[in-house]
Amino acid sequence: MKLLFGLLSPAMEKSGFACGEAALDTYLQKLASQDMKRGFATVIVARTETDPKKIIGYYTLSAASVLLDNVPEEMARNMPRYPNIPAVRLGRLAVASGMQGQHIGSLLVLDALRRSCLNELAWALFLVDAKNERVAAFYEKFLFQRFADNTLHLWMHRKQAENLITQIPA
Repeated sequence: MKLLFGLLSPAMEKSGFACGEAALDTYLQKLASQDMKRGFATVIVARTETDPKKIIGYYTLSAASVLLDNVPEEMARNMPRYPNIPAVRLGRLAVASGMQGQHIGSLLVLDALRRSCLNELAWALFLVDAKNERVAAFYEKFLFQRFADNTLHLWMHRKQAENLITQIPA
C-alpha cells in the first residue's frame, strides 16, 4: 500500500475519521481546518493512492521554543546564550482505528521530521508531547529524549533528525 502525505484540504473526508481518541477525532473533524487558516498549525494527512479522499492518519506541526534553562546542560553548552531555543512541535498524531498496527504512525513521524528538516525555517529542537507513557515509549524508539522536568515532553536535536531521515530511502 502506497501512502500519500500532504496538506489537509477541504476535499478530504474528515467526518469519518476515528482513531479511538475522541479529542484527536474532534480536532481533525472540527478544528484542524480553522487552525490552518489562522496559522496555528500545519495539518498533514496520510491517504492511500486507491482512496485519496479518505484520511487514514494525520499530524500537526507548529513553531515552538524551549527555554535554554530546560535543555540538558551538556547540550546547552554548545548553544548560543539566547533565552529561548527555536523548535518545531509535533502537536497531534493519530492513525485511523482500522489502520493501526501497520506502522503508519511511524511513517507519520518520519514524514514530520523530513518536512521539518527540508523547511528553510531555523530550528534546533524537534518537540513532541506524549499523552501517556505508552506514547512516550513510542517516541523513544525514534531516539527522542525526555525533558527532566516533564517526562511526557520529549525532544530531538535537529542533527539527530537529519541523520535519521538520511537513512530512509526516498
